[in-house]
Amino acid sequence: MLNPQLNKDGQLQHLLTTEGLPKAILTHILDTASSFVGISDRDVKKVPLLRGKSVFNLFFENSTRTRTTFEIASKRLSADVINLNISASSASKGESLLDTIDNLCAMHADMFVVRHSQSGAPYLIAKHLAEIGQDHVHIVNAGDGRHAHPTQGLLDMYTIRHYKKDFTNLTVAIVGDILHSRVARSDIHALSTLGVPEIRVIGPYTLLPAGMEQMGVRVFSDINAGLKDVDVIIMLRLQNERMTGALLPTAQEFFKSYGLTAERLALAKPDAIVMHPGPMNRGVEIDSAVADGPQAVILPQVTFGIAVRMAVMSILGGHSA
Repeated sequence: MLNPQLNKDGQLQHLLTTEGLPKAILTHILDTASSFVGISDRDVKKVPLLRGKSVFNLFFENSTRTRTTFEIASKRLSADVINLNISASSASKGESLLDTIDNLCAMHADMFVVRHSQSGAPYLIAKHLAEIGQDHVHIVNAGDGRHAHPTQGLLDMYTIRHYKKDFTNLTVAIVGDILHSRVARSDIHALSTLGVPEIRVIGPYTLLPAGMEQMGVRVFSDINAGLKDVDVIIMLRLQNERMTGALLPTAQEFFKSYGLTAERLALAKPDAIVMHPGPMNRGVEIDSAVADGPQAVILPQVTFGIAVRMAVMSILGGHSA
């Protein structure tokens, strides 16, 4: 079966997931992002790679950080950016998702950045665009349900490469609410493709999906054992908005059993880095002393996110560094 993200020449047509993307494409995105890091510090704040193109941010789910970084990235590429307030739009009046897309295509959209609570929504849009002959319009998945968040996965990969240089000798631990996390899935697929030999997931059994071992990861319910000698720790927040039923006793109990404290961080390698896709819940999954400590690279992740999103959009738009 053809990868719906790639065109007939094997080039990136849409970014829907990190799963199944060739290593060469992942590396090309990271390399392209390198050329954009620090662009905000230069005298010239914009590059004209998407001049004359219209990028529509379609956020059917709330987001501050992701939407803002996409908006900044689009503007730095000189695109025209249109943010749709979905809650006040036709969607709230009963218009279907695909009808909304059709109307925006009629307004000469070139790219849609889509965040949706339903897994698979960006795939549905990409399939629809192909069916109506709008192949020149590109989709970037900014998070769909529990399924995928590929640009977050890519900026996590960029951060790891920036600090650790080489993927092929690392042990990476992902800690917390794995069950509801689209970031965890995107990270695991990308880490595997880029050659990380050991990926660990750590969390209570109620927050670990069945069959994780089939993804090639090691599963730990004991955080102390899971953090032993790791190079990279990726902390995840509790996705309370996606939980049904009582999966945890209390946030305080979770912190006691799975929160990243200075004592637990000391179990990792001395030069281990601590990451978090945000938003952070201090005192729930991470202690403030760790979040603000010298091993945390959480704010650089946000900065790198702009460059990675610039890279993705410039490649989709037909230009790459």
